[in-house]
Amino acid sequence: MKKIVVATKNEGKVREILAAFQKLPVELLTLKDFGDLPEAAEDADTFEGNARSKAAFYAAKTGMACLADDSGLEVEVLDGAPGVRSARFSGRHDDAANNEKLAAELQAKGAAESAASFRCVLVFRDADGEELVAEGACIGCVRTKPRGTGGFGYDPYFYLASGKTMAELTLAEKQAVSHRGAALRLMAKELRGYLT
Repeated sequence: MKKIVVATKNEGKVREILAAFQKLPVELLTLKDFGDLPEAAEDADTFEGNARSKAAFYAAKTGMACLADDSGLEVEVLDGAPGVRSARFSGRHDDAANNEKLAAELQAKGAAESAASFRCVLVFRDADGEELVAEGACIGCVRTKPRGTGGFGYDPYFYLASGKTMAELTLAEKQAVSHRGAALRLMAKELRGYLT
């Protein structure tokens, strides 16, 4: 059974990763299992760069294999923002403040909605430095009016072609269509091959 540290303190992400990897011969640990670890820097210009640096940082800190992700929302009318700055769009790591800023920025552009996509890059880094990378995307639109109480982050503002927001989906429904779900399916396939 391979032990893998999931490099996040975000409970929503942990739930999604646990669900995706339940059939793999792995035991998942989280950063909370290691006490008070410092925050990894997230100052790269790309999702892959941030995920790669987080995976390397926490693999070095824990001495174990590590899985890190970086993901975010890219809004067309905002020229791709918030992008790699999605988690701290408002200046701090606060979902409500980030969503408030998103709605305000759309209104400032005179847009009630805009085409948008969620993107996710996962990087698995083994203790010996071996890496696997998987990417996923989900296309939809953002609107200034939120709906739904599930999910986390920008989910209540992200509308799918079905008319539902990410926050109106069950975890299983979200996994089937989301950027992270797509990346996790690819990573699970890669890991299955890597571990056998």
